Amino acid sequence: MRSSKNIPDTELRKEHISIIQDNSSGISASIKEKIFQPFFTTKPTGSGTRLGLSLSYDIIKAHCGTTQFESTQEGTLFTIALPLS
Repeated sequence: MRSSKNIPDTELRKEHISIIQDNSSGISASIKEKIFQPFFTTKPTGSGTRLGLSLSYDIIKAHCGTTQFESTQEGTLFTIALPLS
């Protein structure tokens, strides 16, 4: 996992970076391109609204930010970058 200690000071002044990591079994390759789509879910019908990642992605994008993720069988790491200015 990255920490702010690994990011040069010049980058810290330009954007805020948040890193969220879990230790799940990861996101399968077959659904990686779908996870930010509205109403996409791997949960059973009637469970949740299916908007969480889609809304988060759109809000971050509206603020000129980026969302990236890396996923392996050991877990998933989301990196969110938002400009400071």
